[in-house]
Amino acid sequence: MLKKTTLALAGAALFLAWNCLLLLFLWSRPASFPAPPDIPENSRHLPAQLLRLAQDAESELRLQRQLLLQIQLSSRLRRQKTPKPPQISTPAPDPEFPVIPVLVLACDRSSVRRCLDKILLYRPSARRFPVIVSQDCGHAETAAVIASYGRAVAHIRQPDLSDVPVPPEHRKFQGYYRISRHYRWALGQVFRTFRYRAAIVVEDDLEVAPDFFEYFQAVLPLLRGDPTLWCASAWNDNGREGLVDAARAELLYRTDFFPGLGWLLLAELWEELEPKWPAAFWDDWMRQPEQRRGRSCVRPEVSRTMTFGRKGVSHGQFFDQYLKFIKLNDRFVPFTQMDLSYLKKDEYERFFIQQVYSAPEIQLEELQKGTGRDSGPVRLQYRGRDSFKVLAKALGLMDDLKSGVPRAGYRGIVSVVCRGRRVFLAPPSDWTGYDPSWS
Repeated sequence: MLKKTTLALAGAALFLAWNCLLLLFLWSRPASFPAPPDIPENSRHLPAQLLRLAQDAESELRLQRQLLLQIQLSSRLRRQKTPKPPQISTPAPDPEFPVIPVLVLACDRSSVRRCLDKILLYRPSARRFPVIVSQDCGHAETAAVIASYGRAVAHIRQPDLSDVPVPPEHRKFQGYYRISRHYRWALGQVFRTFRYRAAIVVEDDLEVAPDFFEYFQAVLPLLRGDPTLWCASAWNDNGREGLVDAARAELLYRTDFFPGLGWLLLAELWEELEPKWPAAFWDDWMRQPEQRRGRSCVRPEVSRTMTFGRKGVSHGQFFDQYLKFIKLNDRFVPFTQMDLSYLKKDEYERFFIQQVYSAPEIQLEELQKGTGRDSGPVRLQYRGRDSFKVLAKALGLMDDLKSGVPRAGYRGIVSVVCRGRRVFLAPPSDWTGYDPSWS
């Protein structure tokens, strides 16, 4: 430290001495060029002397500047040779709070703002839940909306906007082919390029609940620890107002039906699905037995997403009849503080199957009377596809099946609330599996 102070003082003294010598030299120099002849003798030498003095001063100042730059450079080089103290490394992320990106798939709906506003409002941590918006279609207005969020979201663009070659009979389904291509590219970016180990997939017409992130954070360890689970969804296909117990928003179920509409998957699942990803109708493809392979998803009693997108490639199919009535959970459930081990397959089947088949079987007419004398759970039994559809319609459920699996069903059982009572729409207890011909 003393050596540095001495060097600084010596440099300052040298600088002052140099300037003093410079001034003496400049003022003592005679003019070396004649003055104009029409100026009086006693005054015509002054402007010339001042001009020459200014020129000489400018030249000398250039030399001084070069000298100072050399001094600064030498000082910088000396500091670089001095060892730097070790930098403090950033601590590794806490395994209890893993990073789970939210992948929002967008196209040409500027209403994506409604989706993003709620995601950013309820997101507990930007570091743990980065938002990636993948845009297809090249729609300028939607791109401007996404860009307006600045660094709050990452905006990536699907590069291939060409038409997808389709069979002649599928010309009207071009949109479904584009969506499947977009999903494949976007999920590839998340898992291959960005190398995340899990992701939540949301489409641009979904609004999320206050505990959306809490729910997915809590169920992630289940997916990692139970190979019989392959996804977790925020959606209940039969989650209409009046068909769910809103006071029991903490209830979670296993389902054999792939719900989508806000869902969590692991990188290991994408590694399995990517090589055989379909050209179109990716969600129904996920529901086929070849992909599901006997695995289930976790889904809530009360949905943590709702859709506001009537406009789309499906032209509002099911929207007016079912989807717009889905109840969105409006209170925060602290899932991460709860024991969710009951959702593991063996434990779940022990209590759930027993609960279903210990409930008294009643007829639809008896349920519809709604005497209210007994409010305990009951069971409606179906024995074939037609009887399932009749009962499902009577209860107000979605009655379509995909590869023989009813929406929100587990082992053929659909749990719903009707007239304030828990109702299990169930096959006989000797159920042996789904029949894909029921689709």
